[in-house]
Amino acid sequence: MGAPWVDHPSWHLVDEASQATGRDIAHLLLHADAEELTQTQNSQLATFVLSLVVLDAVRSTGIDCQLAAGHSLGEYSALVASGALSFADGCRIVLERGEGMKTAAGEHNGTMFAVLGLDDDQVEKACDTTEGDAWVANYNAPGQVVIAGNPDALAKAGEIAKELGAKRALPLPVGGAFHTEYMASARPRLRKALEAAAFGKPSVPVVANVDALAHTAAEDWPELCDTQLTSPVKWRHSAAALVDHGATLLVELGPGNVLTGLAKRISPDTRAISVSTPEDIDGLVQAMTEGTPAEEELTTHHEHGEHLTLDEKLIVSTTTGLFDFLDPPKGPAIGDVLQVGTPVAKVGETEITSPFAGKLMGTLAIVGERVTVGQPIAWLRSTNTQNDPQ
Repeated sequence: MGAPWVDHPSWHLVDEASQATGRDIAHLLLHADAEELTQTQNSQLATFVLSLVVLDAVRSTGIDCQLAAGHSLGEYSALVASGALSFADGCRIVLERGEGMKTAAGEHNGTMFAVLGLDDDQVEKACDTTEGDAWVANYNAPGQVVIAGNPDALAKAGEIAKELGAKRALPLPVGGAFHTEYMASARPRLRKALEAAAFGKPSVPVVANVDALAHTAAEDWPELCDTQLTSPVKWRHSAAALVDHGATLLVELGPGNVLTGLAKRISPDTRAISVSTPEDIDGLVQAMTEGTPAEEELTTHHEHGEHLTLDEKLIVSTTTGLFDFLDPPKGPAIGDVLQVGTPVAKVGETEITSPFAGKLMGTLAIVGERVTVGQPIAWLRSTNTQNDPQ
């Protein structure tokens, strides 16, 4: 799943993730076989990193999110996307979470079933009336609920669900009963990683799995992440909350398109697309222009209030550190025309170069400000457009 991105500028995040975790993420994304990749500690880390590669590539076009949410593991991608977590901290938490869940899964004979065509409350009833360990783990979409627990208890719960009107109850090829009490022994390891991370105030609201509410306070998230480990994922409610907060286009970033399909079932009147390859970014740009009145200019906004059209591009930091300008004459001035690869500024000891050609219109960071990976630091306008001021 990493092959389409290996030559993309955003691939640098794979190297950064490997340094942060001591794991060979490129191997997982390019060479691991199914047996290795489906081990939860590997699949979580690989999926998380690639999702952030996709986000970085999308942001390089000037497009960014106004709300965020993620399904289970994806909640950590959403936290990094919002700035509540640094990329490196996110990698380390996901590594510890995956290793802890692998160990917990080995302590219990657990699995998961998908129950199709039955209302949520009826699925809950099927679990509650079953002897043994059977819980709801994911509220995915109308008519699609995942239950988890002991295999025998789940088989019985599936039979009861079909008696209550379910169309099917299907076992899933997973290695444990995730989002249940069977994961409780992973909690100390996850908590230690959460305590070591620095949570900041999200720049956009993030809807949490455990309560389907939009949270904007940094202090909320360690407890929410801890609780999520053994609580059902309220994805149906979370996607609906995004729409209730004004989302008109839901974009799934990362490998696969499962959430896109769920979104279309949860909110059929809301557009939903997936971006999993570099080519998909063109589709995202097109989707953002669809339905926009011709006389209006498509814009995204950032915290300094400038408006960026699709002829304008954001230059983002590739690392975390203190922002500084390059010493003249090496550093460009406002109004200079940049070529691809032109050095623009420094973050820490790293030179940030422009991935685009165009006229430098302004900077979005101040000297001495601490910026993070993916944070916009400057913007430019393509010099071959009619919007370019003379």
